[in-house]
Amino acid sequence: MIPELSILIPFACVVIVGVYFNTVTGFGLAMIIMALANGMGLASVADLATIICLVQLVNSAVALKGNMYHLDWRIARVVILGVLPSSILGVLLLDYLSAAAADVVQMLLGVVVIYGGMNFAWRPTPLKQLSRPASFFSFGILGGVIGGMFGIPGPPLIFQFYRQPMSLPQIRSYLILLFAVMSGTRTLFVGWQGQLSSGVLIMSALFIPVAAIATMAGRRYPPPFSQETMRRIAFVMLVLMGIGLIIPAALNIV
Repeated sequence: MIPELSILIPFACVVIVGVYFNTVTGFGLAMIIMALANGMGLASVADLATIICLVQLVNSAVALKGNMYHLDWRIARVVILGVLPSSILGVLLLDYLSAAAADVVQMLLGVVVIYGGMNFAWRPTPLKQLSRPASFFSFGILGGVIGGMFGIPGPPLIFQFYRQPMSLPQIRSYLILLFAVMSGTRTLFVGWQGQLSSGVLIMSALFIPVAAIATMAGRRYPPPFSQETMRRIAFVMLVLMGIGLIIPAALNIV
C-alpha cells in the first residue's frame, strides 16, 4: 500500500537532508532520519530502522562509486572483523542486562561520547601518526557492541576515524563502507526473521531515487568548508549523539 503524500513529501525532505549530510561527512544518516522522522510521527521506530538500512545501502553504493581507491583494505578488514561478531555480542548483552542497568550503561556511554566530542570539537587537530591495527580493531568491537545494544554504532567509529591523519574523502569512504556493512547485515537478519513488511519495502523503494539524487548532490556540491571545520562539525554531531543517548535513558530512570 502506497503511503499518502502527506507522509511521503516530508519523509522525502528528511531523507534528502540525512543522505546529503551522510555523503559529505560519512555518517549521520541514521541519526538525522530517526530523529526528524520519528519526531514528526512519520513512521514507527522499527520501520524507520529498516528503511534507514535500505537507504544507507543505496547511499553507500552511489557514494563509494569511484572512491574505493581511498580505502586501505588492511584497515577496513580489521575494523569489520571487530564489528561483526561484537554486534551479536551487543544484542546478547542487552538481553542479559536488566532495563535499569541498560539505561545506566546508555547514560554513561552518552557522557563519554559528549566528552570526546567536546574535546576534539575545540581542538580538531588529527593525530600525527596513523593508529595501530589493534586500535582500529578495538574501536570496531566497541562500535559493534554499541550498535548491537543501542542501534547506533557510529560514535566510536566516527571518533576513531576523524582523529586520524587522513583526508576527508578517506574518512568518508571508510565510514560509509562500514555503515553499509552493518546495514546489510541487519537487513539480512531482519529479512531472515520475516520482518520486512510490504509497507516498508514500498517506502524504501520510493525513496531509493531520492537517496541516489541526494548522494550525487553531496558528491558534486559539498559544503565549502575547510578540513578543520568539517572535523569540528563531526565532533559537534558526536556531542548531539551523546545528548540523544542520555535524555531517553534519564527519562526511563526517572
